[in-house]
Amino acid sequence: MAQITAADVSKLRGITGAGMMDCKKALEEAGGEMEKAIEIIRKKGQAIANKRADREASEGVSLAKVNAEGTYGAIIALNCETDFVAKNVDFVKFATSILDKALETKPADLDALKKQSLNGKAIADLIVEQIGVIGEKIELAYFESISAPQVVAYIHHGNKLSTLCGLNKVVKIEVGKDVAMQIAAMSPVAIDKNDVPAKIIEQEKEIGREQARKEGKPENMLDKIAEGKLNKFFKESTLLNQEYTKDSKITIKQFLQAVDKDLTVTAFKRYTLNA
Repeated sequence: MAQITAADVSKLRGITGAGMMDCKKALEEAGGEMEKAIEIIRKKGQAIANKRADREASEGVSLAKVNAEGTYGAIIALNCETDFVAKNVDFVKFATSILDKALETKPADLDALKKQSLNGKAIADLIVEQIGVIGEKIELAYFESISAPQVVAYIHHGNKLSTLCGLNKVVKIEVGKDVAMQIAAMSPVAIDKNDVPAKIIEQEKEIGREQARKEGKPENMLDKIAEGKLNKFFKESTLLNQEYTKDSKITIKQFLQAVDKDLTVTAFKRYTLNA
């Protein structure tokens, strides 16, 4: 039987993040061969992943960040089963490393991000390994990005909600941060009323008609009433037309135009684990 040293165990733990006893057992099973031991731990992670595939991973972290130039930002959500794991420093660090890789490589979508190489391995494979280390289902559930002349990120306290805001001009970072916080607080469905999908508009009109009908309004008045309710929806649910949370006397559009008459939002993203 191969001699398993403490240094070997420590080295394997450094590579995989697995516990000391798991590393010792893997090395013993592998006859002291490091590569085989790594594969054993990876397979253990896959076995746990398969076993926990039907478990709900509703906890985790939602993180957002921009590149050094401030022209590209990304949001990722790494899910797990318990809040205890979500608050673990190593879990947050792992999620941050995935986000940093997204900023570096600018993948096309979530699947492309999972295929990116991090520390010599595909992110998807690293997640499987972490399942073996932590013992919970872990899932990279979300990735979106924005490119703009200026992109600002915001992470709400607790890492459960994050946003990105893209602006058409470079201004003081505090301006973008205020808009990113507005997006977090008010959850707009679109930038302006012209950006609202037709399906949502029709749904809101139908809701307005049905409410008016239940209130006993005449049938020939329903469409007009629905239009009025739709305009209220636009005011409450489109970013530029929302009341500014820091000053309800003005809208976000007016806030931006007070900074620069041509300043506007080009794109935004919002992700919360509590949706």
